[in-house]
Amino acid sequence: MTQTAIFWPMIAHVALIVILYALLGQRRAAAVKAGKAKISQFRENLNEPEDSLFVRNCLSNQFELPVLFHTVCLALHVTGGDGAWAVALAWLFVLSRYAHAAIHVTSNRIRHRQPAFIAGFAVLIVLWAMLGFRILTGN
Repeated sequence: MTQTAIFWPMIAHVALIVILYALLGQRRAAAVKAGKAKISQFRENLNEPEDSLFVRNCLSNQFELPVLFHTVCLALHVTGGDGAWAVALAWLFVLSRYAHAAIHVTSNRIRHRQPAFIAGFAVLIVLWAMLGFRILTGN
């Protein structure tokens, strides 16, 4: 395991954010072109069309739990706890975010989206527990 392996899942998550911003722009432009929205609506995010609303909400979600993800990854790196298990769990978290986002911007069905969220949340709890254990024991 390289010393910087924990950063790759973080970079992959940032890539998801970039993809979502591009998708949001594309869906908003399509809504304006189709006459479903006016550009002025997006200034204050009023009456956003459903297609772009799903993406906007998904994008907002990337700044909730993932903030804790990036924080724990950095903390694990600083404390030397970013070994193979931590990196594998970090990748699992990011995969859960990609799955969650894919569902969110397509069908947006809660019954499909919720398991992806719960999986990522559980992985995040384990990562924080690993950090806590590392600090507590000095290992």
